[in-house]
Amino acid sequence: MAYYNQDLVSLSAEVDNEVQPVYRLIEDMALKNHAKVLESFRRVRVSEFHLKGSTGYGYGDQGRAALEEVYAAVFRAEAALVRSQFVSGTHAIAACLYGVLRPGDELLAVQGEPYDTLGEMIGVRGESNGSLREFGVIYKQVDPSPGGGIDYPAVEEALGDKTKMVMLQRSRGYHWGPSLGINEMKKLISFIKQKKPDVVVFVDNCYGEFVENEEPVEAGADLAAGSLIKNPGGGVAPTGGYIVGRKKYVDAAANRWSAPGIGAEVGPSQDCQRLLFQGLFLAPHIVAEALKGMVFAARFFEKLGFAVMPEYHEERNDIVQAIGLGAPERMVAFCRGLQGASPVDSHVRPEPNAMPGYGDPVIMAAGTFIQGASLELSADGPIRPPYAVYLQGGLSKEYVKLAVLSAAREVLKLG
Repeated sequence: MAYYNQDLVSLSAEVDNEVQPVYRLIEDMALKNHAKVLESFRRVRVSEFHLKGSTGYGYGDQGRAALEEVYAAVFRAEAALVRSQFVSGTHAIAACLYGVLRPGDELLAVQGEPYDTLGEMIGVRGESNGSLREFGVIYKQVDPSPGGGIDYPAVEEALGDKTKMVMLQRSRGYHWGPSLGINEMKKLISFIKQKKPDVVVFVDNCYGEFVENEEPVEAGADLAAGSLIKNPGGGVAPTGGYIVGRKKYVDAAANRWSAPGIGAEVGPSQDCQRLLFQGLFLAPHIVAEALKGMVFAARFFEKLGFAVMPEYHEERNDIVQAIGLGAPERMVAFCRGLQGASPVDSHVRPEPNAMPGYGDPVIMAAGTFIQGASLELSADGPIRPPYAVYLQGGLSKEYVKLAVLSAAREVLKLG
């Protein structure tokens, strides 16, 4: 710890003592989620032979089938599609949207513009060949209310005869505003279904798994998707994504993932089957460690005089901590400090750059064992007002603490 400014070390100890009551609440949540996961493994009777992989087409892969049965049980869904061939959460989300929506259907987003990487896929930004808009899918969005919440009257007005799917996003993304908690999600889905019972409610669940005791399907969602190199992969899944929900919609997504008539019947699990099982088993604990790290970061940077969202004692609905740094050079300094405290590529100096799927230059720090694995610990943000970095993950709260101290030291050098 001598590497860090002694004043920061002293502040770290002060913060660590202050946040202990919040840590206890997180541990209670983790225990309940871990019990849910363990019971699902036991119900499916996961055995050693399920941990083996398959090759080629992957026909008759019993381990893959068991893993998807476990996911369906954990997420309280009728069916699940869990595949290493998904390269990202955006890929899994795309399978859901392209699988369900048809030309002339309307996709309605009710929290403003969705996460940056979805913009080109939907067709609201750029000229990507093959966007939903190019296929004749209509896109409409409702912006948040002035306070940052759901504008219910505007949602009611926006729901129309052509509205086939309403898309919700659990995480805050790159918005300086609240994330969507399960209780609010229940209220919103109930409101939507009362106005239009046949609409498909889809939830982008990235960064939200195991943060609360319930998941989107339990809140009334028809379909949800996420990435295995985020929360449910437990820090060990090497790649992949998942889809859970009502069987007919999961099947529709599977037809888009492979091909109609083939659906979920193919897909070799290769050598990562054990890691996908083990990652899910570890996920509630690793998510809890990440949450503790975000609580520490929130209070630490708040005490340094920076705006944070959420504050350390506020309810959390995702593993993302927004820190308002107020200037692009501070964003760069923060990410360089975080990268310098990483176990992999600590010598690399992050620079803002154009990234596929993003509308602005983005600064990213992620010295991870698995490329792009946000759950390990990463920070990123678009170089645009309010010049905030979005910190997420942490395999252990101790690691987050060391990295936050390093990031703070670099930011404070700028004055």
